[in-house]
Amino acid sequence: MKCIQRSMRHQNIRSIVIKKFKAGKPAKKLLKNYQNLLKQDFSTTRLNQKWVADITYIHTLDDGWCYLSTIMDLHSRKIIGYHFDRNMTTVIVEKALEDAVSNRNVENGLIFHTDLGSQYTSNEYEERLKELTITHSYSRKGCPYDNAGIESFHALLKKEHVYQRPTYQTFEEARRQIFSYVQGFYNNQRIHSALAYLSPVEFEKKILAA
Repeated sequence: MKCIQRSMRHQNIRSIVIKKFKAGKPAKKLLKNYQNLLKQDFSTTRLNQKWVADITYIHTLDDGWCYLSTIMDLHSRKIIGYHFDRNMTTVIVEKALEDAVSNRNVENGLIFHTDLGSQYTSNEYEERLKELTITHSYSRKGCPYDNAGIESFHALLKKEHVYQRPTYQTFEEARRQIFSYVQGFYNNQRIHSALAYLSPVEFEKKILAA
């Protein structure tokens, strides 16, 4: 081990250190029966049929943990709504939702899948989904595979962008860099084998042109 460390110092190489987020205790017990309508069926036949959402954590040196809420259309894998914030309250998921509905048409039968986080099960959020006639589906408790699509996006964000650079200094720096990744690279340039090796934006253009 010491031999490797000496060699790395000599070559000016350093390992990527990932700061781990420590989750707190659950805020409340689940009293309602939350239905999983998706049941790990991520197949789609059109846009605006199945949306998935989640929150991930981004660390900054000056501002500590910050939070990214994202929404993906499973048909094109495009991030259609997101919001980056210093606080993980219901506001962060509400703003991501409003971003999504300002960019897309809410169509009949749209299923919106999330985990059982308190932000997504709040009365305010549930009421807003009802106003939009969006059907809410929930992952089973402690089962990230139920929301694999958005979990996969957050893993890509960390692997391809966040962990490839020094830790963000401030919230504002992180916000700018994440915007650059999501809009500048992921949606417009990153190809997916499941999309016939097109980016999400290219795939949607092809659908609309057909």
